[in-house]
Amino acid sequence: MNEIAQELNRQIQQENPHIYELLSDLGKDLYFPKGILTQSAEAKQKAHRYNATIGIATEHDQPMFLPVIQETLINYDPKNLYPYAPPAGKPELRHLWREKMIKENPSLKEKSFSNPIVTNALTHGLSIVADLFVNENDPLILPDKLWGNYNLIFGIRRGAKSITFPFYTKDGTFNTAGMKEAILSKKDHGKAVLLLNFPNNPTGYTPNEQEASEIVDALREIAQQGMNLVVVTDDAYFGLFYEDSIKESLFAKIANIHPRILAIKADGATKEDFVWGFRVGFITYACEHPAVLTALENKTLGIIRGTISSASHPSQTFLINALQSTEFEAQRAEKFELLKKRACRVKQILDQGDYNDAWGYYPFNSGYFMCLKLQGVKAEALRLHLLEHYGVGVISLGDNDVRVAFSCVEEQELKQLFDLIYQGFKDLIGQKI
Repeated sequence: MNEIAQELNRQIQQENPHIYELLSDLGKDLYFPKGILTQSAEAKQKAHRYNATIGIATEHDQPMFLPVIQETLINYDPKNLYPYAPPAGKPELRHLWREKMIKENPSLKEKSFSNPIVTNALTHGLSIVADLFVNENDPLILPDKLWGNYNLIFGIRRGAKSITFPFYTKDGTFNTAGMKEAILSKKDHGKAVLLLNFPNNPTGYTPNEQEASEIVDALREIAQQGMNLVVVTDDAYFGLFYEDSIKESLFAKIANIHPRILAIKADGATKEDFVWGFRVGFITYACEHPAVLTALENKTLGIIRGTISSASHPSQTFLINALQSTEFEAQRAEKFELLKKRACRVKQILDQGDYNDAWGYYPFNSGYFMCLKLQGVKAEALRLHLLEHYGVGVISLGDNDVRVAFSCVEEQELKQLFDLIYQGFKDLIGQKI
């Protein structure tokens, strides 16, 4: 094992051995090498005559560029577009995102957590978690209403064994008891990774304050029984909370609650700031020990260096510019209200009872999506029929669930959308409206 990796492991073991026990074999081996990037960083500070270190080309004391590209980006200095961004991300962006996290999650003010590290959007952040903490056959605990890509990220890539529990109770609330039971079913394994995604994809549900408190209490009780937990909050749709729900990330409530619990926040500008193609995400760790946070950051940089090297510089610059703008909050609030109106309109349409013979729907209060529970028709058959005969696209999930993204349908067109879905349902069961 590399000497740097050994030293990082020693620091983690010394401060919190439980977190060391959570690391995968790969996670224990990872480190950030003192190679070209480190030497280039030193040269950037001290090489005042000639800096002949990093592999970019310069001209007239600025990065070399093609005018045909720069003419579309005329408002930006070439130095903020063309060079490589640091592996951890631009310091200004990391600082701005941390400030944003604290502002939007007041519970974090008294907590100890790392600076956010820039990732190539949220999927990359989750894959970092998988590499750092998942060995083959390690249990991954998650609700049965989930994003399908989790299986590729944690299962196919790292060999995790998924243990699911019913997302909802019979009363339509988050199933904390089921979550606790699923985790404790793997108590003999000694560790587990719990993945929570709120607002949830596909259901569009976020727990309320009471449910959130119950989740935190359950996790603390599990840790007190001697089980080590990585608790990951997939906050892809963070901030899009429309009705009765928590307004903070669960990360803020779980951070630092017990030495055996490592809370990790994976989030990004991708969806919450409506810049899907920018591919800018973040990963943030919570631990009471600064030395552990530093060690985890260095291991994370080792993964980044060994995979993508660094995230897109232009995208980070564009986001910095947006976050610093005096118009940012107002513009984002405007889009929030638009999506909230769509969500409320969907509930209004469904609650009129016109489709009760075809489906019910799962409780939702946030995010981009909601899910129908079909009665008597298979979800995939309906999906294909809607595409073929009505030009309507929805997502089939399992046998009976259909995900509808109200985020990409205008409010005035939502009634027609559900009328067409209902018509497709009637077609398949041989009835006319």
